[in-house]
Amino acid sequence: MIKRIPPIILALLWSVPAFAAHPLMTDDTGTQGKGKFQFEYNGEYSRDDEHEAGVAEKETSGTLTAALTYGMTDNLDIVVGLPWQWGSLSVDGNLVSNDNGIGDTSVEVKWRFFECKKEEFSVALKPKVIFPTGDAQKGLGNGNISGGVLLIATKEWEHRALHGNIGYTHNSYALAQDNAILKQDIWHASVAAEFHMTEKLRSVADVSIDSNNERTADPNRVFLLGGLIYSVNDTFDLDLGVKAGLNHAETDKTILAGLTTRF
Repeated sequence: MIKRIPPIILALLWSVPAFAAHPLMTDDTGTQGKGKFQFEYNGEYSRDDEHEAGVAEKETSGTLTAALTYGMTDNLDIVVGLPWQWGSLSVDGNLVSNDNGIGDTSVEVKWRFFECKKEEFSVALKPKVIFPTGDAQKGLGNGNISGGVLLIATKEWEHRALHGNIGYTHNSYALAQDNAILKQDIWHASVAAEFHMTEKLRSVADVSIDSNNERTADPNRVFLLGGLIYSVNDTFDLDLGVKAGLNHAETDKTILAGLTTRF
């Protein structure tokens, strides 16, 4: 029997929208500064293979996301992200579904409301609104306005940093079939670390636990991520990462790559 259906495949990509220092999923408290911009162009490719009751399923999915950040004040950013998503499902080698298109648009505001410069510790709040710009019939969006909030903490040292996130997302689905199979309330918790290997190269690691999107699935989704961020110069970064699922609820493997420019 088919374990997942197309709306679930693509909903997994939008469970916790956040624009961290890619390839990290865990966000940090850093902001751009008043009047400054940041543009990110990030890609993901995921593959998941399942064998159950003699049936072989292969899911592939991906997303290309363009995100623009603007510093409204020194400690307040607004972030707009628009994804292009695709996903396919094959059962015993037969293609069951193959959809692609624009996903839902997210608008987030990051407010760093506490900062202790002596201890290099800061806390930020990041509410978000998700607008239904994707085609819900294809599983490319919720079909209704959704939203959530993320609490972020960052502790920095000379050559390393530690970030922690706790988040909540409420997904409002327009389609009855989505409401029947997908959860509306998603919780998220994660911890990430950065280490400056050289002046230009950082290694990063991320571990995360999220509510499972499927109503019939009990285990939470857990993954481990590792990657590198290379700073070409002060305004341009390139990154690469690999995310691996730590249980059967999470996608087996995801490759991430992106670029970030600030101006």
